[in-house]
Amino acid sequence: MSQFFIERPVFAWVIALFIILGGILAIPQLPVAQYPAVAPPSVSITATYPGATPETMNTSVISLLEREISGVDNLLYFESSSDTSGIASITVTFKPGTDIKLAQVDIQNQINVVEPRLPQVVRQNGVNVEAANSGFLMMVGLKSPSRQYQEADLSDYFARNVTDELRRVPGVGKVQLFGAEKAMRIWLDPVKMFTYKLSVNDVITALSQQNLFVSPGSIGDEPAATGQRVTYPLTVKGQLSSLAEFRNITIKANGNGSRLTLADVARVESGLQSYAFAIRENGLPATAAAIQLAPGANAISTAEGIHARLAELSVNLPQGMTFSVPFDTAPFVKLSIEKVVQTFIEAMVLVFLVMLLFLHKIRCTLIPAIVAPVALLGTFTIMLFSGFSINVLTMFGMVLAIGIIVDDAIVVVENVERLMEEKALSPKQATREAMKEITPAIIGITLVLTAVFIPMGFASGSVGVIYRQFTLSMAVSILFSAFLALTLTPALCASLLKPHAQKEGPGGKFSRGFNRYFNALSVRYQSGLRYVLKRTGRTILLYVAICGALLVALQNLPSSFLPEEDQGYFMSSIQLPSDATMARTRDVVERFEATIATRPVIANNISILGFGFSGSGPNTALAFTTLKDWQYRNGETAQDEADFVQTALSSVPDATTLSLLPPAISDMGTSSGFTLYIEDRAGKGYSALRQATEKLVDLANQSWVLMDVYIDGLAEGISVSLNVDREKAEAFGVSFDDISQAISAASGSYYVNDYTDNGRVQQVIVQADTAYRMQLTDLLKVSVKNKTGEMVPLSAFVTAAWAQTPRQLNRYQGYPALKVTGSAAPGESSGAAMAEMERLASELPQGFKAEWAGSALQEKESTAQLPMLILLSILVVFMVLAALYESWSTPLAVMLVVPLGLAGAVCAVIVADMSNDVFFRVGMITIIGLSTKNAILIVEFARQLRAQGMDIIAATLLAAKQRLRPIMMTSLAFTLGVVPLMLATGASDKTQHAIGTGVFGGMISGTLLAIFFVPVFYISVMRLFEKK
Repeated sequence: MSQFFIERPVFAWVIALFIILGGILAIPQLPVAQYPAVAPPSVSITATYPGATPETMNTSVISLLEREISGVDNLLYFESSSDTSGIASITVTFKPGTDIKLAQVDIQNQINVVEPRLPQVVRQNGVNVEAANSGFLMMVGLKSPSRQYQEADLSDYFARNVTDELRRVPGVGKVQLFGAEKAMRIWLDPVKMFTYKLSVNDVITALSQQNLFVSPGSIGDEPAATGQRVTYPLTVKGQLSSLAEFRNITIKANGNGSRLTLADVARVESGLQSYAFAIRENGLPATAAAIQLAPGANAISTAEGIHARLAELSVNLPQGMTFSVPFDTAPFVKLSIEKVVQTFIEAMVLVFLVMLLFLHKIRCTLIPAIVAPVALLGTFTIMLFSGFSINVLTMFGMVLAIGIIVDDAIVVVENVERLMEEKALSPKQATREAMKEITPAIIGITLVLTAVFIPMGFASGSVGVIYRQFTLSMAVSILFSAFLALTLTPALCASLLKPHAQKEGPGGKFSRGFNRYFNALSVRYQSGLRYVLKRTGRTILLYVAICGALLVALQNLPSSFLPEEDQGYFMSSIQLPSDATMARTRDVVERFEATIATRPVIANNISILGFGFSGSGPNTALAFTTLKDWQYRNGETAQDEADFVQTALSSVPDATTLSLLPPAISDMGTSSGFTLYIEDRAGKGYSALRQATEKLVDLANQSWVLMDVYIDGLAEGISVSLNVDREKAEAFGVSFDDISQAISAASGSYYVNDYTDNGRVQQVIVQADTAYRMQLTDLLKVSVKNKTGEMVPLSAFVTAAWAQTPRQLNRYQGYPALKVTGSAAPGESSGAAMAEMERLASELPQGFKAEWAGSALQEKESTAQLPMLILLSILVVFMVLAALYESWSTPLAVMLVVPLGLAGAVCAVIVADMSNDVFFRVGMITIIGLSTKNAILIVEFARQLRAQGMDIIAATLLAAKQRLRPIMMTSLAFTLGVVPLMLATGASDKTQHAIGTGVFGGMISGTLLAIFFVPVFYISVMRLFEKK
């Protein structure tokens, strides 16, 4: 094939131009994200039951839904939570690769089956089923800097005019409004109602009967009388729309013609549908909504679309209101990609400087410089057709591939140059001769480097997604590089290179000096190699010692899933005692805001009162604090700021503040660290579960391996248990239904029906006024009308008892469970922390079981797959070499070099105090291929020389000497290509270090040791098998 393109260089250029064109067209169409869809896809289910206790939500809603959900296809696990806010949430997580749209339809169908059995109020509010990434992309705020508008006005405007607009932005999966639209609030006065002998049921009945939709029909409608010529539609205003109309509702008509209106027994106002949340942005009241991405959506383009939509909406925004984006993860995603691109360019420059150093000629350097971008552009085309995106994983794969894809071109150019110098051949003749010599080596190297990544594609779970991103970007780049090395590179060599009689290039004196030095180095290397070959036994013993040390180091190397990155923000969870009001929570939040206001590197903060990732309630708050860009900091990190805030607020009485970094992948949890559930599989009850979990947490916090281990959720609290004496109530002539309705309407929010306000349907809600529900005695004074029309107070048949009850109930895999969150102590890896938690959890009482969730579950799976992946990669490479050489012995000589490269990778990671994470494992697989590549260059030429009649020692020595230059050049090019990864700063620097460090160390050892050990392996193996 090469001979054809040497004669037809234009043909080679046309093919290359097609590849370039495909890449240029593909790049703008590729989605951009920090990570691909690594997390298993999930569907969230939300149901609302205002005023319901967690126990009521658990038994009447969650248990029914879980029973149907548990049978859906491709289910990985499901978890649920209910708390005193009256909101039940279930998250159903599916196996990676599941079509989330079909899964969402399947879930909806299962819910439709059980929906008729759900409480009426739950059905009225609706059961929401949404497929969206769990992490927040950004938060959009609406505030009034001049205080012209109240929080209620801001919240209602946002709900009416902004929420639906944001939902329509491409890429948006869910808009979670931390506020509420307005509602017609009927604030009852129980004292006046008792005076007028009215019950709650009387008010609800009046609202139901006098505020309703009416469909009156038409006059003259069909079937019409003979001769009817016209028809007129009728309109009746049945549904009320103004405060005056609601206040004028007749509750009771008296015999003397007078009447009792709603305004006589209640305060009627346009309030909020819910008062569960409050927002503070940089210390000022506001409203906000969290935006979650749709599965597979482009984070950057979605964020840009939201900003564009906000700009459009700002035109019609009332004067005194302004939009804001106090929290946004898109800049970090964009900056991460930009940093990788910067690293990519730096690596390219370093690689080409190495080529110029060894080749001394611009023309020689220009050939790989032309071929490498073509190979990379071809990779983008395949990425588009494969459904991949431009993300840090695919881009890192290309950064690693830079040093590899120039190898083939370097080998061709170097061999052509050598033949022109040694045999005084013309460029075209030298190219023909060179391609005959090195085509088998190029094919072998390509097959090996491609085959080594094949097993990575079979990894399961989220780690399999990560591996496949690297597999595609690196393997495809390598294949394009090999193809171009056999087509475009020989055509360029034949046309661009000049005979050695025509000296060109800068620094001829430097070139001659460098060549003299390298030739002398080659002679010394050959002498050293002779010395090593005479001491084969000692060399083998040293090799065995290296392998033994490698095994010990691998077993003791701390493990983790992904490195924790400084993503430019941290989260703070604030929790007060379970009986605390939102006013007390606000006091702590204001102190938190005063603390961060003193920090010069903090740019924005938004606090959500009443909300937390672990549960909602008036005693909780969650804050998102964004730091300034890295260039405006003096070395401060998000972890530094989080530690400062947590320490500063540790002295606040009755408040617990935890400031945490986000997880490396936002869809794999709510914060960094690990998560596991303790399940009650024997039905021992909440108290026993709580006691067992608390004991586990106490033991964990005593361990030096762990830190900040706690039960993630709302703590138990004092509640009032109301006991209705049904026999006594019956004796008073009061039904249980009237009693429950009176209690719900007095202390909860009773949703009656709807009304229309400026074209938008909103709720009518009945509740006792503030002064009449602050004390238990207020509730017991509420009266119920009996069958004879007399008013009977609830205290006549209702007794109250104080009790310690859960404020939140969790379930995991259908079992009652408690969620435990924690992290590794400083200097300890997440793998060590997880192993310690497993050891402690093994001592749980019988009937309780611990199960990992989120990123911890994925880390567990990825760690277990590592030995299999390494063995499979080695086996696949061995089989490819066996087929290539039609020999079982030659591949063995090549594969023995693998531990030498792995040893350097492990040593580099140990010295850098890093862990065995997913990126290091990718580097290890890469080192397997690169180590064998160097061995192939020596072994392939030794085989050719032996075929020409040379004895094995002479052939091996000559092959090693001739191949030293391309080995050192390609290895140095690759090694320097990963230096920018090792030295990266700013966004995603930890990830770049994790990838570059191991590969850097592995390449150094795999090169410097291989040039001495490979000849020993080849000679020893050949002698062993040839004797047999």
